[in-house]
Formats: sequence, structure tokens, C-alpha cells
Amino acid sequence: MAAEIKTKAQQRQPVLLSRIEDDTQDVVTMAAFTPNEEGIITVSIDKSIRIWLKRETGQYWPSVCHFIESPCSTMFFSEESRLMFVGQDNGNVDEYEVSEDYNQITHRRKYLAHQKQVTGCNYTHQTEVMIACGKDKYITWHWTKNGQRFGGYQTPSQPYCLQYDLQSHYVFAGLASGEITVLKINKNESQLITQLKGHSGSVACLCWDPKQEILYSGSADKSIILWDIGSNKGTAIELQGHRSKVTSLQYAQHTQQLLSTSLDGSLVIWNMEIKRKETPIWQESNQCIKCKQPFFWNFKQMWSDKTVGLRQHHCRKCGIAVCASCSSKRTTIPLFGFEFEVRVCDECHESVTEEQRAPTATFHDLKQSTIMLYPDWSKCRFVSTGNDRTIKLWDLKQIV
Repeated sequence: MAAEIKTKAQQRQPVLLSRIEDDTQDVVTMAAFTPNEEGIITVSIDKSIRIWLKRETGQYWPSVCHFIESPCSTMFFSEESRLMFVGQDNGNVDEYEVSEDYNQITHRRKYLAHQKQVTGCNYTHQTEVMIACGKDKYITWHWTKNGQRFGGYQTPSQPYCLQYDLQSHYVFAGLASGEITVLKINKNESQLITQLKGHSGSVACLCWDPKQEILYSGSADKSIILWDIGSNKGTAIELQGHRSKVTSLQYAQHTQQLLSTSLDGSLVIWNMEIKRKETPIWQESNQCIKCKQPFFWNFKQMWSDKTVGLRQHHCRKCGIAVCASCSSKRTTIPLFGFEFEVRVCDECHESVTEEQRAPTATFHDLKQSTIMLYPDWSKCRFVSTGNDRTIKLWDLKQIV
């Protein structure tokens, strides 16, 4: 009798639909889909604004190629009004109106928003307010009806990204210090609500879910933090699934999945239906909680015990201070956000079951050091850009 051939189950992957490469184009800093048309809008550090439309051949060709005075650092496109706001290295934000057939853009207004590079931009059609942040450590907001500047707020360090909530008028700005400034704005008035502290590296990207009132932040420290703003409980849940700086975050409400990309070239899709737990606060001690051996700064006990001090470590599950010998095991703890193996004390290692080790995220290789991801949930696809100067269009139907 012939032996049964067992094949390993294939993990579903995003499908590469198209690749846009242009030798004349530099790194694309931001991209967006054109609604009701097969096209992509891009801005680049080569000072170009381009609209790529899909032709009958299936290839994308630029129907618009417009150059401005300074490298494009960021962009926001409003599908409702077809208004595009392009932030530049010189601190200006240019406003354009895109034609219905996406074959022309018309310059409407220039905002002298900042003294240095614009790092983030946002616009709401309902209030007609454009909000921007820059490396001059300022958040500014303007009325787009006449270009009037309503106000500005100075942040403790450079803001790198921002999000805006229309209902509460909250502005969330991710800072180079690792903090997130939460600001409430109302025309020419502003009020500091709080500073969210949790990252050890600069905050590189933010994503706001207005339905559940949850803010997601990605950082250079390779971590993602879920901030439960709506519950007013101060809940912050950490997600560890990247090996390099997190560069982009997008939340799919219809499937309750979080998409994150990184400079390591990976796309991680997190199942946010799962109820996760907050990571424990690290306890401090002068000696190992388990074996009572002194840590290397505990001179008094080292002298008394005639022993050499040990290095301090922490269990990622319970947070106690332990030495290397008492925390020699590693394990994944997905419910605490650790999709990679982390240090735990021997007791916690025994308490983690195989069921609890089951992953809550899937990992995909985009083969691109990704700097931006922009989704089109209606067609279940996304566009990504990277340091390789390539624009990639992906199909997500198999995994989202």
C-alpha cells in the first residue's frame, strides 16, 4: 500500500497585484488610492506629485507629474472633497484640488505652517480645518476656507505623526521623545489633555479607531501600544511582533484586525478580537526574588555573603526581578502581546500552557523595507512604499 503524502499547510499570503517602478522617481513618502478609479496618488522626496492611472494593458502610467519647490515629506488626501494637502521639507503645506478624472491637479492655497519639515498632516471635510505638525516642535491648524491660521501649540519634542478625532476635537501627536501629546483644539483655543507615556523610542506612526475610541501607536522601539482612550481606565496593551522600527499602522473595523509594517520588511496582521492583558509593571529589588542572590549594585549583601553580584532581569509575565539562572527559559506569551519568545521566570514558564502559546497574529514578508501602507478596505487591498523606490499594490482577500 502506498504511503499517504502529507503536505504542510500553506499560510495565506498577500498577493502582489502590481509593481510601479520609475528610474526618475526617488523614495515615495506617502501614497493614496483614487476612489472610483483605478489609480494611486504619490508624493516623493524628488519634489514630485504623481497620479498613476491603470491603463488597458494593466500597467500604471502617470497621468499627472507635477513638481513643487521642496521635497514632499507627507500628504493627506480627502476622498470626499478630492482635496490634497502636501507637506514639504521647507515647512509649507500646499493645497490642491484633484479633477474628477484624476488627470489634473489645481493649486488652491499655500500654508506657511512651519519653520521646518512638515512631518504630519490631517484634514476634516466637515470642519474644513487642516492640522499639521513639524520638526519646529509645533502643531498648527488652519481654516481652509480662507487660509487663516487658527492657532498653534508647542510640543516638548519634535512630533512625527498625528491623528484627529472629529467628535472630541482631540489631536494625537506622536513625539520623538516617545510620548504622545493629546490636545483638544477649538478654533483659536487649545487645551492639553494629557501626555501618554509608554514607548522608549520615538513614535513613528499613529492610528485612531473612532468607533471603539482606541489609539494605536508604533515606535522606533519596535513595539506597538494600544491605548484605550474611551474607557477612561488608562489601559495600555503592548504588542511585540517586529524586529525593527514600526512604520505604519492601519485598523480594519469590519474584521477587527490591525495591520502593521516595519523597516524589517514584515507585515503583521493582529487579531484584535482577542482580549489581551496589560504587561506587568517591572518590580525593583536589590536581590533575586527567587534565589535571594544580590544584584551587582547591592554592595552590602555582596560583602556580607562574600559573593559576586548578579545582573538583574525581569520576568515578562509576572514582572518580578530575577537573575539569569532563575529565568533561563523563554516562551511566547501572545495574550500579553509577545509573539516572539521572551524571558520568563521558571515558575511562569511552567504555568504557560500550549493553548496560551497559540499566536494571535500572522506574519508576512513584503520583501520591502516598508515606510508606508495605505488601505482600500472596499476592495480589500493596500499600497505600500519602501526605501527601494518601489510602489507595490497588494491583494488582501485571502488574509483579511
